Amino acid sequence: MKKLKRSARLVEMTQYLLARPHTLISLTAFADRYQSAKSSISEDLAIIKEVFEGEGIGDLHTLAGAAGGVRFIPRCDKAMALEKIKEMCRQLEQPDRLLPGGYLYMTDLLGQPALLQEAGQMFATAFADREIDAIMTVETKGIPLAYATSLFLNVPVVIVRRDHKVTEGSVVSINYVSGSTKRIQTMSLARRGLREQSRVLIIDDFMKAGGTIQGMIDLLHEFRAVVAGVGVFVESGEIDNEERLLHDYVSLARLTEVDLKTRHITVQPGNFFKEEQ
Repeated sequence: MKKLKRSARLVEMTQYLLARPHTLISLTAFADRYQSAKSSISEDLAIIKEVFEGEGIGDLHTLAGAAGGVRFIPRCDKAMALEKIKEMCRQLEQPDRLLPGGYLYMTDLLGQPALLQEAGQMFATAFADREIDAIMTVETKGIPLAYATSLFLNVPVVIVRRDHKVTEGSVVSINYVSGSTKRIQTMSLARRGLREQSRVLIIDDFMKAGGTIQGMIDLLHEFRAVVAGVGVFVESGEIDNEERLLHDYVSLARLTEVDLKTRHITVQPGNFFKEEQ
C-alpha cells in the first residue's frame, strides 16, 4: 500500500489490529505494509497499546525475538458491560416475554447487531486467556451468539444439528437426556466439522438444567476434543443445584424468578459480573 502520514497510519494500524484479534503480526509485516522503519512502527504500537488498555478495548501483547510481533486480545470493561447487561435484564423482565415452561422469548434481542457484538465481546473477555480452536453451539438461537464471539476470538464456529442433513455428509450422532424435560433427544455433528483433539468453547443462548450442553460435551468426547469453556447468555436460577448437570460455566444473565400466575419475571446479571456487583 502507499506510504501514509503518521496520523493516517495510526488509524489504519488500529483498524488492522481490530480486524485480526488473537493473530500474531510481526513488526516486519507492519514495516513492509506501511513502508516505514521498525522503530517508527514500535512507537505507533506503543500509542495504540496505551489507548486500547486505557479505554478497556483490549490488550496488545508484544512477543520479543525474531519470530515475535504483536497480538491484539479484545476485552471489555466489566463495569461498562454490567450497565449494558442490566438494561438487557430490564428488557427480559417484560411480562409478554414469558413462554410456557418458564422460558423467555429472546429472539428479538438475539437479532440486534449491537447487543450481539457486546455479548460476543463479553464471552471473548471471559475466555481470552484460554487456548481455543473452535466455538460450538447447537442450532438455532445460539448461532448468532457463537458467531459474535468468534469475531473476537478469531476461531471457526461448529454447529451441532438436531436432525441429520444430507449436505453434512458423514456425521456422528448421539442421544442425550434433556436436563429439564428428561426426554431423550438426538444431536449430530459432521465428521468434517471438527478436527480431533480440538479445544472447544461451547456457547448457548439459554441453559435450564444443562442437558443440551452436556449433550454437546458428550458429542465432543466422540471427537476426542477438549471442552475449553462454556458460556451461556441466560441461565435459569430456578433449577436446584442437585438437578443442574453443569456447574463450570460463565453466564451473562440469570433468570432468578418466574411467576406464571402474575407473569412477574426477575432477571439479574450472571456470574460473569460477580466481582462487579
